[in-house]
Amino acid sequence: MKRFSIVVAVLFSFYACKETPQKEEQKQVNEFAIVIHGGAGTILKKNMTPEKEAAYKAKLEESIKKGYEILQNGGTSMQAVEEAIHIMEDSPLFNAGKGAVFTHDEANEMDASIMDGKTLNAGAIAGVKDVRNPISAAKLVMTNSPHVMLAGAGASQFAKEQGLEIVDPSYFYTKRRFKSLQRIKDKEKTELDHDEKQSFYDEDIKDSKFGTVGCVALDKYGNIVAGTSTGGMTNKRWNRIGDAPIIGAGTYANNATCGVSSTGWGEYFIRAMVAHDISALMDYKGMSLKEAAQEVIQNKLTKLGGTGGIIAVDRNGNMVFEFNTAGMYRASMNSKGDMEIKIYKE
Repeated sequence: MKRFSIVVAVLFSFYACKETPQKEEQKQVNEFAIVIHGGAGTILKKNMTPEKEAAYKAKLEESIKKGYEILQNGGTSMQAVEEAIHIMEDSPLFNAGKGAVFTHDEANEMDASIMDGKTLNAGAIAGVKDVRNPISAAKLVMTNSPHVMLAGAGASQFAKEQGLEIVDPSYFYTKRRFKSLQRIKDKEKTELDHDEKQSFYDEDIKDSKFGTVGCVALDKYGNIVAGTSTGGMTNKRWNRIGDAPIIGAGTYANNATCGVSSTGWGEYFIRAMVAHDISALMDYKGMSLKEAAQEVIQNKLTKLGGTGGIIAVDRNGNMVFEFNTAGMYRASMNSKGDMEIKIYKE
């Protein structure tokens, strides 16, 4: 009996020692923090003019600073995420809101979602054509309805009843996005063999899958919120819906672990449940946010054939950008006011 007690004591000490490094990793690094993204894809410096690069960086800076000011002044992560995303939705630079891409039928169909890490409540809308700021509609689905997701005409009707700004669909027209659709449709009509068509899709169309904006924030009260908004995929048909409005794929938040917003080839993010999987690895396997994000994006998603990336913040204020593409429009600010804005892989 005495020998058994000694063995138990030794084993207990051994496992207690093993737990020590994990406890050290759980120190608070930021009182509050915010990260944003404006989409990922084959974003190469050689294809970017100085003027265009400056425009993207200026808009990312405007968005991240808006969210940061809200958090710094004691506002909530919900307010910060919504307002930061509004700025990107109102810009024609990003595939969300004003800059939404066109479907095969030459319309704009937008999706968005948001999740509260404290309550695990969430809201999403899909396929709306006349709501100026889809992220706000998603938030109101979460706070003012018994549902999680509304779609199409019903989602637009709900947004109107809630007093959101409804615009004529022509508001979302931009020459750049419309020309992109026409180029793709013209290519589709060209007589190409199977291999040539596949090459065209791989090289010319793939980035049409990646346009999304998102934000994740941790506020001074320890609450994490994640939000994502998108115009979907250029030339999409049949009311296709990607990962952006799907809780667990495009958006997830849990105060016990982290908040995540995704951007990439939505079909793969749905199959891998990317956003939730990162949280689950932290919860069930004790991984850090960085380890979990790398495992999901660089291993699981990549093996499936998916491309894209995520932004994330954990409960201790650690911030992560993880992507397997050539670039991702992204920015972050911590509670010290340090700002980082990047576009290319570095």
